[in-house]
Amino acid sequence: MAEIYVCFVWHMHQPFYKDLVSGEYRLPWTRMHALKDYYGMVKVLEDFPQIHQTFNLVPSMMVQLEEYASGTASDIFFKRALRPAEDLTDEERDFILQYFFQANVSRLIHRYPRYAELYEAWLAADRNPQRGRRLFGAQSMRDLQVLSQLAWFDEEFLEHDEEVRRLVEKERNYTLDDQALMGRKQIEICAKVIPVYQEFARRGQIEISMTPYYHPILPLVCDTAIAEVSHPNVPLPSRFRYPQDARLQLQRAQEYIQQKFGRIPEGLWPSEGSVSDEALTIAADLGLKWFATDNGVLARTLGQSAGVEQTYRPWVWRHNGREMHCLFRDHLLSDLIGFVYSRMEPADAARHFLDRVRENCRGMLARGESPVVPIILDGENAWEYYEKSGRAFLRELYRQIESDPQINALTVTEALSRREPAVIDHVMPGSWINANFDVWLGAEEDNQAWEYLLRARQTYEQTISGPNAGALTEERKQLAFEELLIAEGSDWNWWYGPEHDSDNRPEFDQLYRDHLANVYRCLGLNPPEELSRPLLKVPVKAFHEAPTSAVEPVIDGEISSYFEWMGAGNYRVDGRSGAMHGQRFLIRELFYGSDGAGLYVRVDFEPAFSQDVGKMEVRLRVFTTTKPIREKQVMLRFADGAVVSDDGDTSHFAYLRILEGKIRLDALGFIPGQPVRFQLSLWHDGLPVDALPPQDYIEVATAELSEWAV
Repeated sequence: MAEIYVCFVWHMHQPFYKDLVSGEYRLPWTRMHALKDYYGMVKVLEDFPQIHQTFNLVPSMMVQLEEYASGTASDIFFKRALRPAEDLTDEERDFILQYFFQANVSRLIHRYPRYAELYEAWLAADRNPQRGRRLFGAQSMRDLQVLSQLAWFDEEFLEHDEEVRRLVEKERNYTLDDQALMGRKQIEICAKVIPVYQEFARRGQIEISMTPYYHPILPLVCDTAIAEVSHPNVPLPSRFRYPQDARLQLQRAQEYIQQKFGRIPEGLWPSEGSVSDEALTIAADLGLKWFATDNGVLARTLGQSAGVEQTYRPWVWRHNGREMHCLFRDHLLSDLIGFVYSRMEPADAARHFLDRVRENCRGMLARGESPVVPIILDGENAWEYYEKSGRAFLRELYRQIESDPQINALTVTEALSRREPAVIDHVMPGSWINANFDVWLGAEEDNQAWEYLLRARQTYEQTISGPNAGALTEERKQLAFEELLIAEGSDWNWWYGPEHDSDNRPEFDQLYRDHLANVYRCLGLNPPEELSRPLLKVPVKAFHEAPTSAVEPVIDGEISSYFEWMGAGNYRVDGRSGAMHGQRFLIRELFYGSDGAGLYVRVDFEPAFSQDVGKMEVRLRVFTTTKPIREKQVMLRFADGAVVSDDGDTSHFAYLRILEGKIRLDALGFIPGQPVRFQLSLWHDGLPVDALPPQDYIEVATAELSEWAV
């Protein structure tokens, strides 16, 4: 009987944050995700023995974990989390205030009341470290040092580790001993990561696949000119062509995985799903048996749309005498896990996912074919947007799969063994993002980064073969080349160009240039002056301006007058995504304000909103700031060019060119003059697709009109 084979591939990766010359780790995210994701994502499978999965490991990330586990990693963030609060300098206090609130506000910060309290104080200081020093005494700083770390601990330790539980239950007034315990626990957790993968791999419940050692975009390392095939006339940098580096990145990854797991991996998730015939030829020559990428690449390879019939079957790539099996991930379902289900109840999200899988597979099952459903996505960044790190969702999903006799969760190799593949004789070069390489090449910043890399690579070759090569030790040559391999990683160009934004972009820029500068230093040369200057342009941020006066607009869905929203608060969305790519932006701008009696909102949408407005729904959650908290949720549906509210007594909305609305605040039982907070989310066909603000809330003063005028 035909069955559904679901292949989950979780890609575990962080950039290489270590400066090889100084030995310092510049950013803490490998350590932080080790606390919350790398261990727990595997350990949760212990309760679901029938669920088999593939974990794709990037060796450069695992090497960093090994150093943390041994206690040899030098991380300034970790050092400052452990430093006695009484001994902090002003510079160290400013650093902690600036960086220790870098966490999802609703899921991580607000989960811990004292952490939320400290965050509110930070907001009250306008996120100004100098002002924050006056609000944060030694005890507040120590509480922040401890809680900013505990917030990243996995559910496994929050629930079952007695020492961690006591730290969480204490909530505040942490001591130096508590601080030291928090540090020891982090080292313990990092030390558990590789062993848990080894244990589950021995059981056969997980398969280990790999990515090239430092996570380079293999097709571009082989030849940057390949980008023009998938995007004709894309602006190209000077040609970078080093296929020998691509081969070495793959070979070293194989050697590392074999050393840690006792066998060479069969599978490859090339960095960012990036493929080309040249890169795959190298992989096949090295003995890799299968690769995976996105069904957008499949569509461009076939020259037609890749529906479920094409996506849910194995393929084999045969090219110039080489052969590799391949899967093309279901882009839509993978992105639902990555970006959408975090806003839903776990059981509803799991049910929706499996209902979509069953519906997609119905035709193939009816013909007696067993579909192979490839679900491939980042295994770490999504979970900070979920309640309790997504564990409730994953448990519900795995429970429902195990209870369905027609669905089996298999490793990739297991699934490939159960279906005959179809054949492709080439692959269109591209990545999982738009089936091209535009994220990493083409923009001014991207291309400049490639120019710097090329010059450093050429300088290396000229120096080690030049007349002064004998003055260099083998150790210095090797270190220079290692820095080049690191600089070939994809993560630096992820943050260059217009696509992505992060509070840590300046640190990524600095670290990339430092890696290249180290190449020259190791070769006994002075780094070029250009490496001392940032590549980044001035970043575009979301714009938020608080109200300056009362508003009382006409609720008609039109911009009736330029003046009716004058004085309102304004929030404009930054359309760039962060570490995860794929967020859909449909809300362009929000205006809001109050006249003391009502909360007024106006939403301006992006053009894409009107394409499917009939399936859109707006949910507006309004709540008071004082305890007991009073909350009101208004749900709006669009029908026949109008908006329908489920609550006509306390709210009034209209939609024509824009969405406008008023909510009577007396319906909340609010205290006159006290602020209220609200969040707005946009849903499509029962799924959340956009929210504003993305994580937090907007606070609105509700003072009387006369007070505004003073």
